[in-house]
Amino acid sequence: MKSDVNVSKKLTLVPLVLMIFTSVFGFANMPRSFYLMGYSAIPWYILSAITFFIPFAFMMAEYGAAFKNEKGGIYSWMEKSIGLKYAFVGTFMWYASYVVWMVNTCSAIWIPLSNVIFGKDTTSSWSLLGLNSTQTLGLLGIVWILLVTLTASRGFEKITKITSIGGTAVALLNIVLLVGAVVVLIANGGHAAQPITAETFTQSPNPKYGSPLAVLSFLVFTIFAYGGIEVVGGLVDQTENSEVTFPKGITIAAIIIAIGYSLGIFLCGIFVNWNDVLASKNVHMGNVVYVVMKNLGYQLGQGFGFSQSTSLIIGAWVARFAGLSMFLAFTGAFFTLSYAPLKQLIEGTPATFWPKKMSKIENNIPKNALWIQCVIVAAFVLLVSFGGEGASQFFNKLVLMTNVAMTLPYLFIGGAFAPFKKKTDIKKPFQVFKSYNSSLIATIVVTLTVGFANLFTIIEPATNGDMQSTLWMISGPLFFTIVALIMYSNYEKKTKKEQNYKVA
Repeated sequence: MKSDVNVSKKLTLVPLVLMIFTSVFGFANMPRSFYLMGYSAIPWYILSAITFFIPFAFMMAEYGAAFKNEKGGIYSWMEKSIGLKYAFVGTFMWYASYVVWMVNTCSAIWIPLSNVIFGKDTTSSWSLLGLNSTQTLGLLGIVWILLVTLTASRGFEKITKITSIGGTAVALLNIVLLVGAVVVLIANGGHAAQPITAETFTQSPNPKYGSPLAVLSFLVFTIFAYGGIEVVGGLVDQTENSEVTFPKGITIAAIIIAIGYSLGIFLCGIFVNWNDVLASKNVHMGNVVYVVMKNLGYQLGQGFGFSQSTSLIIGAWVARFAGLSMFLAFTGAFFTLSYAPLKQLIEGTPATFWPKKMSKIENNIPKNALWIQCVIVAAFVLLVSFGGEGASQFFNKLVLMTNVAMTLPYLFIGGAFAPFKKKTDIKKPFQVFKSYNSSLIATIVVTLTVGFANLFTIIEPATNGDMQSTLWMISGPLFFTIVALIMYSNYEKKTKKEQNYKVA
């Protein structure tokens, strides 16, 4: 009991907002969005904020306040709103999406570290034990998940300290982007590197996003960028004065993040000309953040009248700072997301779903389950990294897998909200949607937004002859859905046997 009290004292409003910010706000999403869509990404971020993120965040606040004493997080929410099977499949899918995210991040985290050391991304030339770069990154990814698991298994206190550092690092990186872009704008006499016209907010400079279907598929990227706020739902029971602090923390974080993304994408265009900087074949989803930030440093040097060589040195140091900040942010998010989803899955679901050793909790951490998760992630990293593809294709595939896998579970969580509001026996101390009709509209809007976004994203590659990408996006969620249904079927059989035994 003593450890639980100490944990609850740590999660006051500011640490909670930092944890949400670390889990949700991905600095990389802004340069990546500018790389994919230019300024035309901004309207899509605003649209998805209105139709998904803000209503979804308020849903999470209502769920969290109503079930503040439930340790199961989103599982408890869905189980009490709809039923056990719906809740288990939805939660398992949601948990599986973070397994995919960890597979992605295990390999991607070495790119910012490369920028810290070398001032640029050199991972495409890394080689260990005679392996190629993609295989080397996979091997390093396995080392990373082992280190994270070893640290996280020692307790929640270690995790909260690391996530707070990560949140602070991202905040500082955003300040650098904001101040740097303004200085460049002034130095250039108010002229942006990427011309600002009405057309630039509706048309992407990226030729791959020229078709209406490709543009619509970008919606899932914006939803993914807003994802993660439901993770902290499982920490309601560890938040001080949770009925007030938890909804307030989510609301504050949601508004800051929604404004921050749109502003950040716009600022990228102040110092980056898409055709000059991002059209290169060497630029991909994994390293575009550091290409953009290196260019910011270079433009700052040019703006102050320094020589080209000095400007390049400044660019390399800005890339190093961006690498360090992103490395700390990735680390903070990784620790939170390696623990919180697993906690909700193990503690929330009936104990009979799991072997006794797997469901054992020590120091508020499911240690055995954490190590099993480590083995699963390592296996996926090996499978993907030794698939024989180049670094650019490797990272693009991982991003595609992650985007779809992490947004599909929102269909389950959002879909349970209207039934939750309809149940009058559930006490609701915090309510944004005062009537059932308003909650039903919110449910429909959120689920349709997520549903159509994923549909467009999945079918878009196939229409251009890239069936492999479509299959990769379908295979992950489909595999985990089948696993969840098999597990639930075994649970039902086990429950029936126990009931028949008792009757006999």
